Amino acid sequence: MEHYLKEQGTFLHVGCGPKTIAQTPFAGSQWQELRLDIDELVKPDIIGSITAMPSVENESIDAIFSSHNIEHLYPHEVPIALAEFQRVLRPGGFALITCPDLRSVCKRVADDLLTEPAYTSPAGPIAPIDILYGHRASMAAGNLYMAHRCGFSEKVLVGSLQAAGFQQVASLTRPQVYDLWALATKEKWPEQHLQKAAKQLIGK
Repeated sequence: MEHYLKEQGTFLHVGCGPKTIAQTPFAGSQWQELRLDIDELVKPDIIGSITAMPSVENESIDAIFSSHNIEHLYPHEVPIALAEFQRVLRPGGFALITCPDLRSVCKRVADDLLTEPAYTSPAGPIAPIDILYGHRASMAAGNLYMAHRCGFSEKVLVGSLQAAGFQQVASLTRPQVYDLWALATKEKWPEQHLQKAAKQLIGK
């Protein structure tokens, strides 16, 4: 169960978009990346949805990295996707998930800043409305895959992972950048291993 400490194995980069390992917490390691996305234009290794990954065999993946894509699902699809994560992970494997933090975003909405820029990304200024419902510029250009259909607080994300059968969850909220992170293990790890992995990967 110590493969995650050796910085090697195969991780499934789900909903990868145009990003590769260089833009993930696994950058600079010996991990091998397998990219999966529903949009064939980003040239993934596997074209498909995270709610159904028949091309990925049972217990064939050491880790899953999901960055800002579970919020693109409808709420009823979230358990289905997390069940797929469980299916493809090997014993001892883990899922690393990051998504918007609705609590911090909604504080700006409550301050009547819905359309005011909260930060600037490589894609330009991002306002709370973009974080809540999807990047407006991308959708206006025709990429409706960018629409958001659900959302999470830290409590809801951790609870969803636990309900899906993940044995442990280490989580982090970063309100200054409006995101959440969670590292969820398929099996129970020694606490010191969980904390070491979380320190290496969460929030990077």
